[in-house]
Amino acid sequence: MTAKLKSPLVFPVLGLLISVSLGVALCWRAAVPVIRQALVKHDKPVDHERKSKGWDFWTIEIENLSTELKEERAHLRQEKELLEQREARVALEEKELAKVRASIERMRREIAEKVVEISADEAKNLRTLAQTYTNLSPKAVVAIIREMDDVTSVKILSLMKPDAVGPVFEEMSKTTGADGSLARRAAILSEKLRLVKAAKSPS
Repeated sequence: MTAKLKSPLVFPVLGLLISVSLGVALCWRAAVPVIRQALVKHDKPVDHERKSKGWDFWTIEIENLSTELKEERAHLRQEKELLEQREARVALEEKELAKVRASIERMRREIAEKVVEISADEAKNLRTLAQTYTNLSPKAVVAIIREMDDVTSVKILSLMKPDAVGPVFEEMSKTTGADGSLARRAAILSEKLRLVKAAKSPS
């Protein structure tokens, strides 16, 4: 053993081993942080932009599909707005149409109130009365009409001959009643008489 230690090669070899060992130790110590950093980078290859899109890969085909979907969504939104505007116009037109119908119905009721119709059941008796009043003097007819309502008066006058009705209205314009001259009532009866004739003329 002592002879081996006295060999001239022992110390150089021993120094070489120690030097290599120290070099390996230093290299390992310096390499550990680099290896750890590489491992961390390898574990986090996440692309946040891709992740936000719902997948970890993104191609030109997917990009085109996404663009088409966005355009279709914008088109549908525009169609929805146009449909809502059309519905609003239709609702407004329906409202205006309802007003027109109500106005026509009101006018129809007003006309119906003014028009005097003679039913078949009463026509015979009214003709008899009209013939009787035609044989009376205008003054006598006016006295009777003053006690009648407008509807009955108009029905009888409508069945009298025009040359007999004229003198009656003339007498009414000269006669004074409790409310003054009967000229105003003569005008009302004349208007209703016109409507009776208008209602009977189509038949």
